[in-house]
Amino acid sequence: MPDLREMLRDGRVHVVDGAMGTMLYARGVFMNVCYDELNATDPGLVEEIHGQYVRAGAEIIETNTFGANPVKLSSYGLDERTEELNARAARLAVRAAAGRACVAGALGPLGIRVEPLGPTSLEEAREYFGRQVDGLLDGGVEGFFLETFSDLSEAEQAFRAVRRRCDLPVVVQATVGENCATSFGASAEQAARAAEAWGADAAGLNCSVGPAVILDGVERMAAATRLPLSAQPNAGLPRTVGDRKMYLAGPDYMAMYARRLIRAGARLVGGCCGTTPEHVRRIREEVAAIQPRTPPVRVVRDLSESPARAEGPPLAARSRLGARLAAGEFATAVRVVPPRGWDASGMLAACQRLAGAGADAAVVHEDPGAARMSASAAAARVALDGALEPVLHYTCRGRTLSGMIGDLLGAAASGAHNLLLATGDSPTGGLYPSIGADVDVDAVGLANVVAGLNAGVDPSGNETGEATRFVTGVVVSQGARDRTRELERFHWKADAGAHYAVTRSVFDADHLLAFLDEAKAAAGGAELPMLATVLLLESPTQAEFLQNEVPGVHVPDRVVTRMRRAASRSREHAVAEGVEVAREIMAGLTRHLAGVQVVAPLERAEAFVVELVGSLTRAAPATPDRPGDPGC
Repeated sequence: MPDLREMLRDGRVHVVDGAMGTMLYARGVFMNVCYDELNATDPGLVEEIHGQYVRAGAEIIETNTFGANPVKLSSYGLDERTEELNARAARLAVRAAAGRACVAGALGPLGIRVEPLGPTSLEEAREYFGRQVDGLLDGGVEGFFLETFSDLSEAEQAFRAVRRRCDLPVVVQATVGENCATSFGASAEQAARAAEAWGADAAGLNCSVGPAVILDGVERMAAATRLPLSAQPNAGLPRTVGDRKMYLAGPDYMAMYARRLIRAGARLVGGCCGTTPEHVRRIREEVAAIQPRTPPVRVVRDLSESPARAEGPPLAARSRLGARLAAGEFATAVRVVPPRGWDASGMLAACQRLAGAGADAAVVHEDPGAARMSASAAAARVALDGALEPVLHYTCRGRTLSGMIGDLLGAAASGAHNLLLATGDSPTGGLYPSIGADVDVDAVGLANVVAGLNAGVDPSGNETGEATRFVTGVVVSQGARDRTRELERFHWKADAGAHYAVTRSVFDADHLLAFLDEAKAAAGGAELPMLATVLLLESPTQAEFLQNEVPGVHVPDRVVTRMRRAASRSREHAVAEGVEVAREIMAGLTRHLAGVQVVAPLERAEAFVVELVGSLTRAAPATPDRPGDPGC
């Protein structure tokens, strides 16, 4: 039996196996089980499935290690067994192949975001993949399939992890949607050119969609690279049947598309989710009956050859808030909440009153657990009204990267040019408690995405037309339990291109100033303009709740005591004491801050803004001691 490198060089078509997970599920293994651990707990089942594919005519079988990296295994408490489980998987596949098929080690995505869209560095990602590669090599694989990657940067780290350890052949497969692009915006052509540039031995597509879209992608890849191409589509798009996801494309349909894929230039043909040994058997029959054609090759301009893009406008020209930050002028923002219905007149009237009181901007707050008008739509209405400039508070949780990019481009089109990005808290209830709690890209990653949009490119380097001109804000949690981690993330956010930061609610000026000193030291002296969030307390119960149940908020005992004493007199005294606490906090911070975000019922916020603006007007010296223009 020829080895994988010979298969890739002989100009012939070779058959790859199908889905492992589908077969395991069909054999009664529940989805909440770690399929990679089965290499140790039920090796006979895994080996038998490999054997079925070999008997069906597969010339290349992949190890049962798609998720066997230390990151994914850690969710099962198995990360310390990474090398062992991968080595076991390789040995099972080699034994099942019995010299009749080539064994390739399967590597899938880590399941976390890598820089610049996540906190995991490229070096860390390489090391994670490297542990998996070490185990697979120990088990005797003859090559590697890197599959189902959406982020080409992550795929590159997997490739480099292999290359640091061996020179065995590597097939790099991306996964695309119906638009023939990954969820990060990379086209099939870009994926093929990237794999070729790294030095991969073959490129291709797998998973995600059925054979029709994969065919389109392979045709595009064939026109962009000289590498051999691989295609492993799902058995159609999944359909919900009862409580199960079913793939309804039968073996004959997959075989028909195998013929088309071969004619398009595919040299490795197999299946992914939903495919079985019977699908592979029919594909094998088609391979035996058709001769491959030589794919055409054309030169495609690489992204690196794109004309130089002009830098975005200076911060002062992006928005009124940007101008104030650039000039070192104090900015006063007030949090507003979108209406419960479609009528925004009440919210707009409040913004007009706040503008008259001296506010500069309205932070349109997003609460994914509440049934209200979307923050994006509400910010668009505030921008159209013009009394205050909107700051769109935008959270990442429960959204896909492509969806976030679409929302942000829509915000730019509607005139909402100020952002306040947050990862978002895990939902705990609300009217719709089933809302997704996943995070595709967190606030650090999204800040990097926005920086790209401000340069006119998406995360994969594709031009988006006219560059956005966002003024990007990020949230900092000065009371975080893990202070080192928070300071590290704050530094990453600044490095990602944030223009300003907004604190969590402040009830202790000295506590915040100490954090700012640490943040400045951690960033090597650099700092972002900082807006402090001032929440006007109304009762001791509210103060106690914030002190004991809200992570990241530091409420000193003395503040709780003051609120209790005031409330013992009357509710009105408690409300007045809350305003006095806020006033004292601001008196201790004004000289050190770029601005304030006021959080309170609107009628109280208006009164506080009037008092705040008045105190600033009376303040001296004219130039406060706070950060100026952070640059663009």
